[in-house]
Amino acid sequence: MKLAVLSDIHGNLEAFQAVLDVIDPLSIDRVISLGDNIGYGPDSEAVVAKIRNRNIASVLGNHEMAVRKKETLAWFNPMAQKAWSIAKAQLSDASLAWIDTLPRYIVTRGLRFVHGVPPDSVFLYLFQLPENKLIQKLAKSDESVCFVGHTHELGIISWDGTRIEKEKASLGGHTLDPGKKYIINAGSVGQPRDGTLGAKFVLFDTQTRVLTVKSIEYPVEKTRKKIIAAGIPEMYADRLAPGRNPSGGPDPSKKLDPSKTLDPSKSGDPSRDKGNGQ
Repeated sequence: MKLAVLSDIHGNLEAFQAVLDVIDPLSIDRVISLGDNIGYGPDSEAVVAKIRNRNIASVLGNHEMAVRKKETLAWFNPMAQKAWSIAKAQLSDASLAWIDTLPRYIVTRGLRFVHGVPPDSVFLYLFQLPENKLIQKLAKSDESVCFVGHTHELGIISWDGTRIEKEKASLGGHTLDPGKKYIINAGSVGQPRDGTLGAKFVLFDTQTRVLTVKSIEYPVEKTRKKIIAAGIPEMYADRLAPGRNPSGGPDPSKKLDPSKTLDPSKSGDPSRDKGNGQ
């Protein structure tokens, strides 16, 4: 099976369409979104409508979780809250109903798909977990490969039963060792935070175990102008500006405590796991 895995489209219709234009001729068997289809960008409704119309499977992201459980919005910083509110106001009844159906994870063909951290966290970030916690999660996993998003940065974590290895997922092909378990971060289609502007996504062939990392150009300036015109905080347009795209990492307005690894959507107390709110 040939899969295309997208994450964190974040209402960026131009980036999403550019990715679809690349995927469509490739005879892909299934496209899966890792959530956060909405927010930050100017076209959340158009993105969700396109996902629904194309029957693209999606898991729940933290921005969709805030639609379902508004109390989790306390986890977002003020800028992210404003962007989320604008996105939420765009959504049609059909899109709201669709969001209400999204699962926390998808498992198929020995692969797991989740927004934040396996097995099913919508809110946690991989960088919040110390190495021993990562090993525990990989050791308990029934799946050999888990795809995640949330950080907006590409990455590959592998475990051979003894040692954890972390690497940046460079563009091009990577053959996954069948003797190892992996967590693959698929980056971000619509709001990358790796210092480059292309829409990022990955392809995976379950037979050859080849992971292909892609970065696609799209009309960034068009999206930037639409973000500003929509009244979305300008920082989300700035992140798409050539030479001004920050590398990501924790939000400086939050003090991140890596020891706090509770998922606010499960604990009932969003203040207990702030992450970077983005």
